Amino acid sequence: MVGGMTAKLPAPTVLTGRHVRLEPLTPAHVPDLFAASGGDEEVWRWLPYEVPGTEEAMAANIAGRLAEAATGGCVPFAVVSLADGRAVGVTCYFDFSALDELLEIGGTWYARRVWRTAVNTESKLLLLTHAFEELGMGRVTWKTDHLNERSQNAIRRLGARYEGTLRRHRRRPDGSWRDSVYFSMLRDEWPAAKARLTERLAAG
Repeated sequence: MVGGMTAKLPAPTVLTGRHVRLEPLTPAHVPDLFAASGGDEEVWRWLPYEVPGTEEAMAANIAGRLAEAATGGCVPFAVVSLADGRAVGVTCYFDFSALDELLEIGGTWYARRVWRTAVNTESKLLLLTHAFEELGMGRVTWKTDHLNERSQNAIRRLGARYEGTLRRHRRRPDGSWRDSVYFSMLRDEWPAAKARLTERLAAG
């Protein structure tokens, strides 16, 4: 409970840091997003979508995400690099409940050129700060493919804890089955995680 009230559901908003701005995803972001990652199989390897090899395919991908948002299924953000004002990725809030004070961060991908930069760290810092401190959430979760070790390591570095693995959980685009590895962070774990993330960003 926050101030005697339950948590608030996430809604489209703008979250700005020193390196990135998270803003509501729109079709206007499609050209940047295609230029950033269209056709890059490594970027899309672990995502539950076909690789968008054309700008039209990227537009269809983004339209699908926006259709989900229109039904209240997610709140999608374009990740915009403040260095050049170009969108370099997408991230979302999913599976939220104000009553249960929880949400999931997922649907995340970034252009390969911003891997191992401050982009992911600051994006997660912005999303987690908003979730815990402004929306009043008590639990944030992530899930990823059991073969995607890069994603699992990145989630662990945020300070999230491994919770378990759902076996044969989702079918990949190629028809094979993935196990989903689940992680979470609770409200009382957030201050220490925030301090670590802030220190990491300050260190460059």
